[in-house]
Amino acid sequence: MIRFFYNLSPNPMKVALCLEEMGLSYEPVPVDTRKGEQFDPAYTALNPNGKVPTIVDDDVTVFDSNAILLYLAGKTGLFLPEGEPVRGEMLSWLMFVATGIGPFSGQGVHFRHFARDGGAYATERYAFEARRHWDILNQRLADRPYVLGETYTIVDIAVWGWARMVPFALGEDAFASLPHVKRHLDAINARPAAQAAEALKGRHAFKAEMDEEARGFMFRATRRGA
Repeated sequence: MIRFFYNLSPNPMKVALCLEEMGLSYEPVPVDTRKGEQFDPAYTALNPNGKVPTIVDDDVTVFDSNAILLYLAGKTGLFLPEGEPVRGEMLSWLMFVATGIGPFSGQGVHFRHFARDGGAYATERYAFEARRHWDILNQRLADRPYVLGETYTIVDIAVWGWARMVPFALGEDAFASLPHVKRHLDAINARPAAQAAEALKGRHAFKAEMDEEARGFMFRATRRGA
């Protein structure tokens, strides 16, 4: 059985969706990052980066959510497009999520909601880049149900994890100008696997308070000025 180290943030949740979509048996192992559990030596032995998610599949350990999606798709042969041209598209859009949507949305959340000094330049910079990436994806989805066309793939699974957070990252009215992203999110939310993944919220009570202890663990490099 796969051991799945997770919390409820976007990257672990897309892995949860992937596991559910593929019908794989897994044991969810909570890692409470606001309590610093990601820095426990037993966990950093699995993931030296001290982040979630990580999976352990017998003698195989994989960390980074997009690496996990590729590993699970390769293991099962599911949710991968057929043919080299489409495979190129799949890798391109998966990396677009991995290196663009995820990091810029995540940093946008940090500076919008958690930076103590306001960080006006950084807030504007990350908000602009997050919005720019979401606009590109919205345009991509304007004439197709899924990112690669008619077929639901791991790219859509990767997008779902972050699309759930669009209002928090960009503002409550953000979906008004991202209608195709919202339609895509709603379609995936209606899938039984997404509902099962969301049910993980009831499995463990993660620390909710962003107190000084949590800030110290979450923003270690900036704990004096963030």
